Amino acid sequence: MSVILSEPSESKEPPNGVRGRKVAIIGGGIAGLSAAWSLEKARRAGSALEYRLYEASGRLGGVIRSETIDGCVIEGGPDSWLTEKPAAAALCRELGLADQLLPSNDHERKTYIVVRNRLIPLPDGLMFMIPTRLVPTAFTRLFSWSTKLRMAREYLFPPPPATEDESVATMTRRHFGQETVDRLVSPLLSGVYGGNASQLSVRAVLPRMVTMEQNHGSLTRAMLAARKKATVPPPPAPGAPGLASETRDRPRSLFTTLRGGMRQMVDAIAAQLQPGAIHLSSTVHSIARPKPDPRPSRLHAAPDNTWLIETAFGQEQFDGLILALPAWVSASLLRPLNAPLAEALAGVPYSSSITVTMGFNMADLSSLPPGFGYLVPATEKRSMLACTFVHAKFAGRTPAGKGVLRCFLGGSGNEHLLDETDAHLTEIVLQELSAILGLKATPNFVRIVRSRHSMAQYAVGHLERMLIVRHAVAAIPGLALAGNAYEGIGVPDCIRTGQQAAEAVLHALEEQPAAATV
Repeated sequence: MSVILSEPSESKEPPNGVRGRKVAIIGGGIAGLSAAWSLEKARRAGSALEYRLYEASGRLGGVIRSETIDGCVIEGGPDSWLTEKPAAAALCRELGLADQLLPSNDHERKTYIVVRNRLIPLPDGLMFMIPTRLVPTAFTRLFSWSTKLRMAREYLFPPPPATEDESVATMTRRHFGQETVDRLVSPLLSGVYGGNASQLSVRAVLPRMVTMEQNHGSLTRAMLAARKKATVPPPPAPGAPGLASETRDRPRSLFTTLRGGMRQMVDAIAAQLQPGAIHLSSTVHSIARPKPDPRPSRLHAAPDNTWLIETAFGQEQFDGLILALPAWVSASLLRPLNAPLAEALAGVPYSSSITVTMGFNMADLSSLPPGFGYLVPATEKRSMLACTFVHAKFAGRTPAGKGVLRCFLGGSGNEHLLDETDAHLTEIVLQELSAILGLKATPNFVRIVRSRHSMAQYAVGHLERMLIVRHAVAAIPGLALAGNAYEGIGVPDCIRTGQQAAEAVLHALEEQPAAATV
């Protein structure tokens, strides 16, 4: 799909001397694009509205990167979303992509944990860290007998609930011991956040666990009660931690993607936006509020929520502003206007990731076990965090006779890998695939994508930080924030925050008086 681009044009003033509202969106990832689509729908519904979307890079989509190599659909960023989060699928249906929605092959779903170079399947009935079936837990090789006894004892003698925010690792350790942290919780979370379970906030990342502990004491007892009510959440797999390892009677697939790649969503939105609204390679150098004009006839020319956006094209005035950027980038733009808000945003930590995708002939992948892939605990001392068997996860993503392995590196504490050459990263991955899978073949192709400081980390105290951010933003008319730094890191979460940001700005514009042009 083509995207019509142009330099910013002069706004045409209505004959009555009152101009239409203008909104600036800074950031062309899926959050910014979702905000733009919401504004476009409002414009089509009759709102006197214009919008501009500024993207510093030469492409839209942010971390979403799809391409086709050797007939295989390759994702450099997220390859899907959790089906139970509705925002992404709903957006696709709005954009006419309903026939492109592709469910995961859940009949082949199985996830492994690497322990001393061996793939150990997650036992049936394991709901994230919580065992709910006695026999599979008792006989799994994933845990030692001391950990299994600790899990059994948790049902009858749970620790007292925490009184303040703590890390996911701390909560897990209190209930099930350190081995559960090392072999289960840490690899599951590093596969999603690229972060460290000892730093991630349990209240921000796993709020349901906190509620369970407060209501039942024992997490096992709480999860068993939830299972009786048929409210068990979905299982974990590479790319999403979920809460259940096996729930075979769920009517919906765990993951959903698009047949031609996640990029289809990006292109579909771009094709629907106003011609001239998208500005690529357009870094926003600064944002500011105009100074009041002391002349009596101009005192009320600009309302309080007017924004001045400075780019290479010059300065342009807007009535609303949506920052769909990493929190640290938003902080740098907002610092001259609101130092406390900027300080709170700058405090959101980020990690980086590397995706190494390799294509093989299926004949060379005979050593692969059935399933979606595996996770690698940090205690294994390897560079790889996870590996997804793409050809098994989604039907039609690879031609017959072809297989694709999608490997993840980086994460918290491994930033140095970003500076390694492609050749060295390829060598590392092939060595680890050989050690874990016994794979000896040379790949038909290799695609490496580095995403620097792209994964927000919800550290202990994140909810308190977000409270500061929300209060500060609420006090600034016409400003809204969107992206993965606030209330969820997945594609549906980013879509939702973009939509909410657009709604907030539209509401602010409705409440303010129109700006006169005299």
